[in-house]
Amino acid sequence: MGTNKLLLPFGERTVLGQVIAVLQDCPLDEIVVVTGHEGEHVRASLDRQALHHRGLRFVHNPHYATGEMLSSVQAGLAAMHGDCDAALIVLSDQPRIERRVVEQVIAAHKPGAVVVPSFDRRSGHPILIDRERWADVLALPLGANLREVLRAHADWVCYVNVETETILRDMDTPEDYERMVG
Repeated sequence: MGTNKLLLPFGERTVLGQVIAVLQDCPLDEIVVVTGHEGEHVRASLDRQALHHRGLRFVHNPHYATGEMLSSVQAGLAAMHGDCDAALIVLSDQPRIERRVVEQVIAAHKPGAVVVPSFDRRSGHPILIDRERWADVLALPLGANLREVLRAHADWVCYVNVETETILRDMDTPEDYERMVG
């Protein structure tokens, strides 16, 4: 992207601010934001309302430079409180995330499952990982890929069909960003 995409404007917020605003309106006990590059700038970019929301915490991923999302997932899972049943993995560059999708994914939670939203037979985000699977995810080596693990353990996966392609849309290029804000 050439810039920190989480800090780009999205309506009255930043891209990350928009994602957090949607999540704060969902039935979640806590929101853990995993930071990496420019972590302090990312935190400072959020408005006071977001920062003072109950249950919003920040965790730094020391391995963010590997480029693999798995290290951020592992940092987030390791920081979770002991009393939650599952963790919702949300991409911070998906500002079109919808509350109804988050609620569908949460409602599909089953012990031992990884819930994956699907649109037109294509899987997307956010995904929900039951606590029973956390040890398996945390044990993966640096450089591993969560998608590969889910393919190897297809019996863990529970797909939930959703009626929106927003689960497939994140921002990796300036063109992606222009489509999202346009």
